Amino acid sequence: MDGGDQLLEYPLGPWGQKTYMARVGPDGKVISFEQVLTNQKFASIKVGESTKEDVLRTVGAPVETSYLSLTDLEVWSYPYKESGVWNSVMHVHFDKAGVVRKMLNGPDLRFDPDRRFPFGRL
Repeated sequence: MDGGDQLLEYPLGPWGQKTYMARVGPDGKVISFEQVLTNQKFASIKVGESTKEDVLRTVGAPVETSYLSLTDLEVWSYPYKESGVWNSVMHVHFDKAGVVRKMLNGPDLRFDPDRRFPFGRL
């Protein structure tokens, strides 16, 4: 980090919907502490500009990674509460150079009763 600052990441639980980032100064004092899996933080990631390192500093490590062979893109997935309400997952797609090529969000299917029980509700 700049000037000797340190960035510490605190994800909450497996497939948790919150990750906190603490910025600590060289004197050991906390400069900032915030929940980063938010619409505002995802909006700050720029398609065509942001790199994997930028994404890690902005929203932390993904809970899952995957690879799309047809488009040759690596995907990092982040579950979160969209607008603080809806159970969603943001998917950040990277090219081979590690640059963000697209971002897609959608519902978190772990919370969809019709997806958990595909033959109808119990």
